[in-house]
Amino acid sequence: MIEKVPNSTEVNPHKLIDQFGRQVDYIRLSITDRCDFRCIYCMSEDMTFLPRDEVLSLEECARLVKVFVGLGVSKVRITGGEPLVRKNALWLFKEIGKLKNLNELVLTTNGSQLEKKAHDLKNAGVKRINISLDSLDATRFKNITRTGELDKVLRGIQAAKLAGFNSIKLNTVLMRGFNDDEILPLVNFAIQQAIDISFIEEMPLGDVNHTRESTFVSNADTLKLLQSKHSLISSAETTGGPARYWRVANTQTKIGFISPHSHNFCESCNRVRITCKGELYLCLGQEDKIELMPLLRAHPNDDQPLITAILNSMAVKPKGHDFDLRRAEPSIIRFMSHTGG
Repeated sequence: MIEKVPNSTEVNPHKLIDQFGRQVDYIRLSITDRCDFRCIYCMSEDMTFLPRDEVLSLEECARLVKVFVGLGVSKVRITGGEPLVRKNALWLFKEIGKLKNLNELVLTTNGSQLEKKAHDLKNAGVKRINISLDSLDATRFKNITRTGELDKVLRGIQAAKLAGFNSIKLNTVLMRGFNDDEILPLVNFAIQQAIDISFIEEMPLGDVNHTRESTFVSNADTLKLLQSKHSLISSAETTGGPARYWRVANTQTKIGFISPHSHNFCESCNRVRITCKGELYLCLGQEDKIELMPLLRAHPNDDQPLITAILNSMAVKPKGHDFDLRRAEPSIIRFMSHTGG
């Protein structure tokens, strides 16, 4: 039963509890569908992007975050597309970074803009940063990203280290026949840099030009390979997301595994996603969503309709996704860049 809540998000004692008793305390907010890369697992080569009036303004993004923090959200991840290509994005990070009840402001990026922006992001309040890195070979990196320059990303990683974030983690999507022979080099790179790395099983989102089953690499197999080369210590550490971690003995590096196929992580789901169109997706792998943009624009000075809609959304948050690599068609037609990385 949903109780009536007060107008002020500052004193709102309510938390977001779904029908399965899971508390949502983590949101992933996409601030743009645009990106300077065209990664083959994320979007098509020839993308059509949203017109500006169909994208949340930065002020609307800040308002949404404040409302969610008032409802008990303690972690906010800013995503895209590539969030740092959004003009004046730094303003938003500064606004969110001021929120007293927010424990963590984090960023997912492809690293292309970090060489110039890492220091300012740290000063704005970003505590942790995830950087996508799928290959250490410049030619292969270009093939996977279609437009990316490896050297630029590597310089961005160094800039992030110099900026002094609490944590830097690489995110790698493994694909058989593309980069599955780079598991060990990527982990060794993370160890050398004294940063973390997570391997993410490719998700069946968007209509790409390869079958997901043919390129699927199980994290169980990846872990087995790494255990044959490194002394790994199982860890109960968590960063609030779905990754399961292992510490590499005698190093500063931990290895995470995000496994939507080989280990369904839905039982402990604590997050929702908001697209740059203001669509509140209750699950990455389902189509259940609530349109928040119309409420933002119809009630510019009253958060109550927005709060009520968000609370009501908990009743339709599904138990989990049902990804199936054997399907001829992708589970979800929308690209990952639409939902937010």
